[in-house]
This record gives sequence, C-alpha cells and structure tokens, in this order.
Amino acid sequence: MSTLEEQIDIAAPVLAAWEQLHRVHEYPRFVDGLRTAQPHGRNLAHLGVEVDGTERSVEAEITDRGRGRVMAWRTLDALRLRGAFALLPLDARHTRLQIRVEYDPEAVRREFGGPRGFAQAGAIERAVREDLDHFRELVEARVRAADAHP
Repeated sequence: MSTLEEQIDIAAPVLAAWEQLHRVHEYPRFVDGLRTAQPHGRNLAHLGVEVDGTERSVEAEITDRGRGRVMAWRTLDALRLRGAFALLPLDARHTRLQIRVEYDPEAVRREFGGPRGFAQAGAIERAVREDLDHFRELVEARVRAADAHP
C-alpha cells in the first residue's frame, strides 16, 4: 500500500470548507476525472470515474467524524482506495485542508493503466495537488460571493 499526504491552505472559514466537502454531488467540479457523484443511502456515493479514456463505476463509503472535522472515505469495490480529509482552522478566515490517500499502485495500474513506479506516484501526486487547488478556488469563490451579498 502506498500513502500520499498533501495539504493546502484556503482563505475561508473552516465551516465553509467543511460544508463544501459534504456536497458530494459537486465533487466533479473539483476532482479531475470524476464525471458523476451521486450520494445515496446514509453514507454511500456512486462515482463515475474516467481515467485515460477508461470509464468505470465506483462505490464509496464516506464517514463523517463531525466535531473533529475529519471525513474518511473508502471504495467498496475491487479498486481498494481509502483516505481522509482533515480541516484545521488556522484563524477565523483561514483553513488548512489535509488529505491522506492510501492506494495499491498495482491495483490502480491494473484498473486504469498508466505508468509504473515513481512515474505513477508522480502522476497521482500531481492529480491530487490539482484537485486541491480546484477545491480551494471553489470554496474561496463561494465565500467571496457570500461576502459580497450580505
């Protein structure tokens, strides 16, 4: 199992970022390759994923740990991925989002193709970094829009 950890600071209150994480249906707005995300049941989501032209459906379980501002997730199919988002308030208007992803490199390559070894790890790291940047942009734009319309 390989582990990737990244973080990004967001110019938004922790509650704004936390609420955005709970808008599962909006995940395709900031997660590259995610075409659809539909929550169902108490804590499940059906995800339509496309990587290098290969499409597949993935079921995921999302576990909210509320007060600690930690949201854990894991896939429920053959592609075993798991991870967590943690939100840390830096001050009243700034938040640090930390993400941890655990994955089996060979299973990812088997399901979606692509490079092996360091090249694959680098590609996954770049994708996660870009997704975090898109998430930050989305949350910050929402906060600016809300501040402009009191």
